[in-house]
Amino acid sequence: MASAMNEKDLLTERKFWEDYWNNKRDSLIGPVHESGFHNRVLDSVIANSKLKSSIELGGFPGTFSIYVKKKYNLDTTLLDYFIDQSIVDDLLAANGLDKNAIHLIEDDLTLDHEIEKKYDLVFSIGLIEHFVDTKAIIKRHLDYINPNGELLIILPNFRGINGWLQRKFDKANYDVHNIQSMDLDLLKSIADELKIEDVSTYYVGRFSIWLENYKTQSVFVKAFFKLLFVGGKVFTRIIPRESKSLSPLIVLKGKVSQK
Repeated sequence: MASAMNEKDLLTERKFWEDYWNNKRDSLIGPVHESGFHNRVLDSVIANSKLKSSIELGGFPGTFSIYVKKKYNLDTTLLDYFIDQSIVDDLLAANGLDKNAIHLIEDDLTLDHEIEKKYDLVFSIGLIEHFVDTKAIIKRHLDYINPNGELLIILPNFRGINGWLQRKFDKANYDVHNIQSMDLDLLKSIADELKIEDVSTYYVGRFSIWLENYKTQSVFVKAFFKLLFVGGKVFTRIIPRESKSLSPLIVLKGKVSQK
């Protein structure tokens, strides 16, 4: 059986994501970028591997699944409990792909049911931090992995400057994130408990910040944001290192052997 989860573990409701993606609709459609922190991590797992299939959990609108399909031509699946088919179709078309290029599953990860198919790579980007029980949602990933498959989890780091910015100027967004999940030691200990092998946890990106509600902020907040952004970029050119204070992302990688 699949791992049992409780829908009360979710820090967000379906309506939250409907509103979130509808507000971003106009900016979603376009070619996926080859560069970027997330794609760099995906490349580190997929390039020169023998992976043939992947599933992205909680990945709507499918930007990263489309990147994986375009660059590596894996048998690619996207699973989310909210999927707007028209947005996915338009995004696929903008990237020169047929509307059937990736498989779509609209499903709730908290439901306890048999998983019909397993995958060589199971990954999520910006998912586990929306759950109260970090171990349970990581364990849920394992239900989808083929024996000897790869696990990749990427989540934001709100325990440094970026988190302070979110808490100060977008508290509503900050509050739908489980800040405790953004801890390298916690993630490593959970991976060890779940018997994930070859585990690595680390920060990605020297510096970056964002505000989901940037457009609605005052001119003073926007000016402060730009000053902080430029200052952080300059500082990390001088001292180029990834860190808890400045890095925007956290990564958990590992392998899953025979179960």
